[in-house]
Amino acid sequence: MAGEFVERPLSWLVRRVRERAGRGRYLLGIAGPPGAGKSTLSAALRDAINSEASGMIAEIAPMDGFHLGNDLLRATESIARKGEPDTFDVDGYVSGLRRLRTTPVGEPVPWPTFDRSIDAPVPGGIVFDRQSIVLTEGNYLLLDDFGTRRWSEVRALLDECWYLDAAREVIEDRLLARHIRGGCTPTAARDKVRASDLRNADLVATTRQRADLVLRGNAGSYSVAVAPPGFSAG
Repeated sequence: MAGEFVERPLSWLVRRVRERAGRGRYLLGIAGPPGAGKSTLSAALRDAINSEASGMIAEIAPMDGFHLGNDLLRATESIARKGEPDTFDVDGYVSGLRRLRTTPVGEPVPWPTFDRSIDAPVPGGIVFDRQSIVLTEGNYLLLDDFGTRRWSEVRALLDECWYLDAAREVIEDRLLARHIRGGCTPTAARDKVRASDLRNADLVATTRQRADLVLRGNAGSYSVAVAPPGFSAG
């Protein structure tokens, strides 16, 4: 998708989701590079949907809960690359999405979250039951298979997937701040961002054209890419 960006209020995105959500569970993916603001958008969208519905009909199922454990990453000498596509339990993530799609609304489905304070997943950090709208956010939702990791199965389980874009300098600044808050020295944070995070961002950028909607954040509001005349995603 390409073209100019048109500013839309959050209510426009809420209406788009609610118009597309039908019976059963509706799964919306929010993809994009690290540091683009996916978690912020997901939380804002969830809260706005629930406010409009006057009930808890939407919840977030973050991909980050499927990080492989630090002990395993150290054993495979992958800890410095944590966050890259092969450092996630993709099969577990796909299984979780499939369970959300096939389990009747009202029956509990536990979902792991990720605690940055301990740098580890928390099993069952969220339990879905009556929520009929699932917002799942992560870097690689639009990625093709990566080595032995079957990332392409993720997109097949989503009703729609959006891509949240951001300028490279914005991403770099946010990631530096995130790593420093997590306890890294400024030098270690800079090395992590340049050696791994920005490489991940470049990989994720190659998936942008597969999104149903491309967004850019703009001081609390969002701009939506409008496809030029004659554009076809197929």
